[in-house]
Amino acid sequence: MIIYHGSPEIVKQPEIRIGKYNKDFSFGFYCTLLEKQAFRWATRFGEGYVNEYEYETDNSLNILKFDEMTEEWLDFVVSCRRGITHKYDIVEGPVADDVIYNYIQDFLDEKISREAFWALVKFKYPTHQICFNTKRSLETIRFKGVKKVHEQK
Repeated sequence: MIIYHGSPEIVKQPEIRIGKYNKDFSFGFYCTLLEKQAFRWATRFGEGYVNEYEYETDNSLNILKFDEMTEEWLDFVVSCRRGITHKYDIVEGPVADDVIYNYIQDFLDEKISREAFWALVKFKYPTHQICFNTKRSLETIRFKGVKKVHEQK
């Protein structure tokens, strides 16, 4: 399966990066099945690169997959955003993009209810992310190539 990683740089050797902010599925190397989404990630700050990888599923890994935004997905993202670690090698599911991120933060801050969160996100476009959370999980992807991309105005 082909997956993409949008970045301001070419990433031939993916690695787990620990940032100062907690992310949807904790720290890891984030990719997507959607090339258009990788393009958006790559061009957030102007020009960038859409890195392409071949991904081979390894069923011996501990994998968690969310097919859509569900209560379980929301609770998992909230937990990760609070800095609580998990036991999975790979986590796959919808992205809490900038807009949804704000709704999650409002939910975390108890500014909106769970019901209000679901009402706000129900019409958002489809998104996808797959996070490789362990070094072992990175062995399932192989760099195939890269495209330089520019922000379209």
